[in-house]
Amino acid sequence: MSDGTTTTEDLDVRLEKHRVELTGYCYRMLGSSFEAEDAVQDTLVRAWRSYDKFEGRSSMRSWLYRIATNVCLDMLTAGNKRARPMDLTDSTPLAQAALTPRPDNTWLEPMPDARVLPTVSDPAEAAVAKESVRLAFMAALQQLPPKQRAVLILREVLAWKASEVAELLGTTVASVNSALQRARATLAERDGAATEAATSDPLDADQQKLLERYVAAFEGYDMTALTALLHEDAVMTMPPFDLWLSGPEDITGFMTTLGAPCANSHLVPVAVNGLPGFAQYKPDPDKGGHTAWAVQVLEISGGRIAGFHCFLDTERWFPLFGLPLHLEAEADEAEQRP
Repeated sequence: MSDGTTTTEDLDVRLEKHRVELTGYCYRMLGSSFEAEDAVQDTLVRAWRSYDKFEGRSSMRSWLYRIATNVCLDMLTAGNKRARPMDLTDSTPLAQAALTPRPDNTWLEPMPDARVLPTVSDPAEAAVAKESVRLAFMAALQQLPPKQRAVLILREVLAWKASEVAELLGTTVASVNSALQRARATLAERDGAATEAATSDPLDADQQKLLERYVAAFEGYDMTALTALLHEDAVMTMPPFDLWLSGPEDITGFMTTLGAPCANSHLVPVAVNGLPGFAQYKPDPDKGGHTAWAVQVLEISGGRIAGFHCFLDTERWFPLFGLPLHLEAEADEAEQRP
């Protein structure tokens, strides 16, 4: 190595320390769990290979963010904007509900908190980090041009100075400030998307009770109890299908018709996108026990559930969360406990 003292093992350890925060940054930039992890791996490989040229003129952290930004901008040149179903189509009345899938690269993807939220001692900093990976905010970010997206994340989420961002992007402070102003204006037009999920961190007692009631209602498939928990404007989505439903009547109507096989499911708590969530296992009529079905992400507003987002590509999501694809019957009860 260039300084004659940094061993390969030392460098690996120093680079690895930044993996979680870099994954969070790349995830916000790309909207994809797997593309973010690929981007971070590419970043660390590039850093390892070019370490001899790193002369310490900036901190290693700044240097890694510069590499990661370039990797993400290269990946975004195709112009794909990941989205939620409600960003692409109007809601569908239950009577017209049809399950039409779209390609994987259409969708904003869920991400386990542990992979993108570094441990920090400042509660306010932790709260900002969580808010910045929530689905509504992530969807809003995807509407920004890539460089505006980078500026907004670096300035507003990571609290970098304008001069630091300008150096990273190879531009001027005035250009950074202008990009930030335009990005803020775009987000403001999205009707407060960043604050849709009014979820406390940590969850307050009322929100914990709401989730307990939700688990009881969902596992018992009690539609009367579930209706009482849903906001009047509650939304249900099911990527990779572009169908989305609005209002308790259509949501519970769907669950008792096309969604009827989900009766008697087990829910296992997960921390996902800075929000409460559950891994849903539905009964397996062939093998017995329960089989992986969806990662659910819940948004809470006004003491009720406002968003109910089910990501159905279980062979991708469950391993990402470190969860098995099948629960044996005797293990079900133990597995569903936190």
